[in-house]
Amino acid sequence: MCTRVSIGSICIMPSKRRWSVNLNLSEHDVGYAALQKTPAPCDMKLVQSADKELVHKSSYSIKDDAGITAAETKQAVAIRKRKESKAMSIAFSPGKQIAMNGFMLWMSGKNLNIFSISITTMAILNPVKGILGISNAFRSCEDPDGKVDLTNAKALFLLMNCVWLGVGLYKMATMKLLPLTSADWEGYVVWKHMMETSSIPP
Repeated sequence: MCTRVSIGSICIMPSKRRWSVNLNLSEHDVGYAALQKTPAPCDMKLVQSADKELVHKSSYSIKDDAGITAAETKQAVAIRKRKESKAMSIAFSPGKQIAMNGFMLWMSGKNLNIFSISITTMAILNPVKGILGISNAFRSCEDPDGKVDLTNAKALFLLMNCVWLGVGLYKMATMKLLPLTSADWEGYVVWKHMMETSSIPP
């Protein structure tokens, strides 16, 4: 015995066995045209309406799944844009501190005192800590899929910290704390010892 399962307009036929007999007429068989003209049984109309309803629901479910996928895609793009903007704000954050620390360094003067030493030390240590902890600073902006590009933000963050470090080193140079002159290396100069002296001019 051969069964036929119809889903919409798709017919699934089981594999044919040696002892099976196909009772379904094809277009080339005798009586196929007359069979198509005869009205369908009353129960067959219910089956056809149920098939149409299933096809209709499946099409709506496909449309709903497509809508959900599009909404998820828009949400992922929005989250990625938000992370990129946050990364750029983190990259520009050292620039705000450069202006504030520069003003404080200028107000501290060139004399050595507790205030000038503390401000200069802060201007040296903070950018060094920022450069060493660059991966931790941008950890909240990383994407598990790697779709958020943080290369430009990290490069800008590194540049800002280098400028900040340069400002601190310039302050140390004005306070005569950096060995930039020849007198600072006087202890490393090897002096020649005279073996004998003479009062006769050369």
